[in-house]
Amino acid sequence: MSGEFTEFHDELRTVARELLGKSGAAGRIDWPVLVRAGWPGLEVAEEHGGAGAGLVEVGILLEEVGRAVARTAYPSVASVGIGALALLEPNAHRDAVLRETVAGTAIPIAVLGGNMVPAAGGETACAGTGGIVPTFRIVQTIEGFEVSGSADFVPDAAAATTLLIPARAPDGAVWVAVVAPGAPGVRIEERPVVDETRSLGRVAAQGVVLAPEAVRPFRADIVCGPRALYDRAALAVACDSLGVGAAMLDATVEYVRVREQFGRPIGSFQAVKHACADMLVDLTVARRLVSDALAVPMDGTAHARRAVSAAKACAGEAGVRIAGKAVQLHGGIGYTWESGIHRYLKRATLDRALFGTPADHRREFADRYRGERPVGE
Repeated sequence: MSGEFTEFHDELRTVARELLGKSGAAGRIDWPVLVRAGWPGLEVAEEHGGAGAGLVEVGILLEEVGRAVARTAYPSVASVGIGALALLEPNAHRDAVLRETVAGTAIPIAVLGGNMVPAAGGETACAGTGGIVPTFRIVQTIEGFEVSGSADFVPDAAAATTLLIPARAPDGAVWVAVVAPGAPGVRIEERPVVDETRSLGRVAAQGVVLAPEAVRPFRADIVCGPRALYDRAALAVACDSLGVGAAMLDATVEYVRVREQFGRPIGSFQAVKHACADMLVDLTVARRLVSDALAVPMDGTAHARRAVSAAKACAGEAGVRIAGKAVQLHGGIGYTWESGIHRYLKRATLDRALFGTPADHRREFADRYRGERPVGE
């Protein structure tokens, strides 16, 4: 995130932190507030009313959302909602949803299960799904298209005004169906999770009939559409983990400076210094890997998936380690409900599991060493 845009990125980070800081202890951000700030249109092309920025800029906002442990559907919309629309072949229906998203009248949510992990052999499957097999099926009928299937633990499913459902046709091709949540045959159920700042749900579709214009293929220049969506979702969670870790490091350093024991600040004790240094090292390494992944085009290639897997594995573990040490270094108050640290620990724990655990992504990253030459290199 360095270079000629460093000053702009610093300003974007500052403005985002101020906006999210006004949400209070509840952390709930009203969608119109983000719309007025221009967040939904940040990565949308200018021809559709957006700012035409890139994933790096979106990553800054995603990190700040994690730092504030904010309750908002923005990460889902910015990562795979708008990302899915941008990866599709354009038509009037798709373009209308993009413009409505920028205007704040649409909240597109891509239906990817948070418990989804790449199937074996994904490293060499770039011609197909990149190891990401859609759980929905689509068939053509005399009325248009019919979609059936289900996905579990879909982030912010209940907030959607438009569902973007990747579905596999009988010939193996993957299409994206643009579906209204209230359409006949669609059912959304809330799923309770450890992190109360997040909303996840199960999305099921049974014989949902769609017009031809509501079903779009991925653009021809996208190597693996399903994999590109999964990578964007996993990278967004890595950005969130980064924000959680940064907030916990700052809070801990501030606390050990003022908390005294035996007549002096506990931050002067060597063991506390070493613990804070370990937290900083974890955060620094994770930030470097996340920054590298954000700079890679999310097109489903082997290069993109390796960058994302490295970032997600490292940031997911770092977030939990840093939040855990924050609880320890805050002492007894760190275990209380009033301290608020539990919100960060729970969020980091869910981040570690969403869209692949560190073990899943390390296994994916190691595929390149299994004797098969990756496609796309």
